[in-house]
Amino acid sequence: MTRRLCAALAAAGLISLSLPALAHDQSSTPPDGAGAQYTRDGLAPIRADSHAPIGVMGDHMHKAGEWMFSYRFMHMRMGGNKIGTDYVSAEEIATTEPNRFFGTPGQPPTLRVVPTSMHTNMHMFGAMYAPTDWVTLMVMGNYTTKSMEHTTFQGAVGTTQLGTFETNTSGFGDTTVTALGKIYEDEIHHFHLNGGLSLPSGSITKEDQVLTPMGMTPTQRLPYAMQLGSGTVDLKPGLTYTGSTGDFGWGAQYASTIRLFRNSQDYALGNNHMLTAWGSYQPKPWISGSFRLTGRTAGQIKGIDSEIVAPVQTADPDNYGGQRLDASFGINLAGQQGVLRNSRLGLEFVVPFYQNLNGPQMAARWAVVVGVQKSF
Repeated sequence: MTRRLCAALAAAGLISLSLPALAHDQSSTPPDGAGAQYTRDGLAPIRADSHAPIGVMGDHMHKAGEWMFSYRFMHMRMGGNKIGTDYVSAEEIATTEPNRFFGTPGQPPTLRVVPTSMHTNMHMFGAMYAPTDWVTLMVMGNYTTKSMEHTTFQGAVGTTQLGTFETNTSGFGDTTVTALGKIYEDEIHHFHLNGGLSLPSGSITKEDQVLTPMGMTPTQRLPYAMQLGSGTVDLKPGLTYTGSTGDFGWGAQYASTIRLFRNSQDYALGNNHMLTAWGSYQPKPWISGSFRLTGRTAGQIKGIDSEIVAPVQTADPDNYGGQRLDASFGINLAGQQGVLRNSRLGLEFVVPFYQNLNGPQMAARWAVVVGVQKSF
């Protein structure tokens, strides 16, 4: 784990120890005898599961005049390569998978550079404001670092390894602005529409040094997976449902990203669609656990950047997209009184259990998301 991840998990542990002291076991029964409990400050308890698991964005709305600020940290790891649902070795890719750039000077017939692992760290900063009870506005930006390790095979044929190398990028990614519009709400159920735009604030021209099959180490534009943005204005429509009764909560969300046109480098990333559903249980108002299932589908890249030419699978727009199913396990903590009231901490661990990739393509291994939220 990275140092940032360890620090975030340590902070989660410290807050989880402090929250119980501010929760139900220090409260009293309300005078109306309804069975709910109030804090020592005379305030009603805040449900830990009134927000979705921390990995879900745009899941809840706010009352008129309310603000919320959030910070999330995500660490994701990828490793190994798949074609469809089957793992393939680096040696198999290097000797059998065709290089679409073969015929261009210096390009071998097969993919002689094979990515073996990738680490992504993303810092996400968000703000929400509700001008009315029926509309909540949201903006989110991120700062991302990526590193990808590769094995280079010597020459044009064979399985002799020439060496390994790592490429790195970092910087701000694309910015999302969203409006949430309430459709229906009662004591149990809530529905709202998600409508947003992704603005191209992330770079799509990052470069780094690579190791070629001929032993050269030029600096060149990195493949699409290592860039920080899409380069396009994208539509982000969606629909969210949440519900709760007693100690149980649940919800579902559909979200998508629709590319409107090609970017300045003459390509567009594939359209994405995501459907997720979760259930939660809170033994006390200040803490809840969750389980979530997520299905994702992503299209191939349309077009091609003429500056991205290399005997590596990530340089081929056809080797992007596919389908994936994830299982996620989470915990939400909600402060009940004092300075921690209206503060939340969430943690979620994500594990893919099915992947069908337009490959060869690196497979997702696992991800962890930790975040804090504060309402005013």
